[in-house]
Amino acid sequence: MDNTLVRGSIFLAVIGLLVSIYMTIFKLTSNETMCLGSGGCASVNTSRYSEVNGIPVALIGVAGYASILTLHFLERKPGFFNEQGPLLLFGISLTGFLFNIYLIYVETFLIKAYCPFCITSQIAMSLIFILALIRLIQMPGLQEDKHATH
Repeated sequence: MDNTLVRGSIFLAVIGLLVSIYMTIFKLTSNETMCLGSGGCASVNTSRYSEVNGIPVALIGVAGYASILTLHFLERKPGFFNEQGPLLLFGISLTGFLFNIYLIYVETFLIKAYCPFCITSQIAMSLIFILALIRLIQMPGLQEDKHATH
């Protein structure tokens, strides 16, 4: 089952990466034709909340999804990343998930506009977090620790 979880996480990370790259290009070029739907993308992407200390939120997404994909690649090699990969992926995806909660709050209550690309990224990161949590729970070292305490 772990292989299915990894493949699912990689698939979602690729989707998130592509969406984040697209939204970074949109942010940097202000090309309104890239926005689909009701114009929510433009409202969200031009708001004061679309950057953190001058860094576009979409670019932060690129870094997050690229980190997730890199960790999945490194997990295949014997050693530290193979052993600790599920824990590291959980940490990155938890950070992304918590940031998503903030972004959903901003879209819903402060900007009052929704971007379909942002929502796609938020769903992808939320699902990656769920898959990472399942993998962490299934982690062999964690299972051994549980059995040792009983």
